[in-house]
Amino acid sequence: MLINFQKYSALKIGSTFEVETIVDRGFDPAPFFIVGNACNLLVSDSTPPLAVLDRSFDYCRVEGGILIAGGKTPGGKLVSLCKRADLGGLEFLSGLPGSVGGLIAMNAGLKDRSVFDRLLWFDFGRGAIDAASIERGYRFASLKGVVFEAAFKVERGFDHTLEAQFLAIRAKHPKEPSAGSCFKNPVGAYAGELLEKVGLKGFRRGGAAFSGKHANFLVNLGGATFDQAIWLINEAKQRVLERFNTALETEIKIV
Repeated sequence: MLINFQKYSALKIGSTFEVETIVDRGFDPAPFFIVGNACNLLVSDSTPPLAVLDRSFDYCRVEGGILIAGGKTPGGKLVSLCKRADLGGLEFLSGLPGSVGGLIAMNAGLKDRSVFDRLLWFDFGRGAIDAASIERGYRFASLKGVVFEAAFKVERGFDHTLEAQFLAIRAKHPKEPSAGSCFKNPVGAYAGELLEKVGLKGFRRGGAAFSGKHANFLVNLGGATFDQAIWLINEAKQRVLERFNTALETEIKIV
């Protein structure tokens, strides 16, 4: 299938590519980059072969007190199911974009909560893999396959207050197209504060900019290109390294 990443990706940057549709669990992902819902991607004009899960992997259900979801299922769909079933534990996914596979690959989360806190197992197509056996860390998980299905621990009682707190935090994020946080927070610091201190809050190059609302959000003000976005990322790394001797690591994925 053809995907125009200027429309499909959250950052609205990229060309139109032929993307392989994954329809069964025997798929060999070796030569492919899995794009998911492209919520945290910066896509260039020259990419490796791309693949995306078929819509048949967009589902979620509760079985025996465990929430089971397909790899293409949006995180918001899990939250909606939990609200209807009065189940708690995944409130931190409220307002967080991304599919189940992408959320696991990024060990996504907010504040002191992350996906692997709740993840029980996932399936690359060869049977369940214990989540505890996977190397992971802050916004990182070492995955060597396509997440076709996953299971999450939930408990009785959806916490509406907690959901409201998470939604309030995300309401402060920029409204322009973005891929979320551009850089991971270095140990003992906040990337946004470092970027602001080196004069990059609101700084733009063409249609790409570091948001004037939150410096760690790389946003598309209209017509931004891959080259403009990469220039800003490299400029940020250089300025922060020179002033604070801190190496910034991108949280968004560059394809």
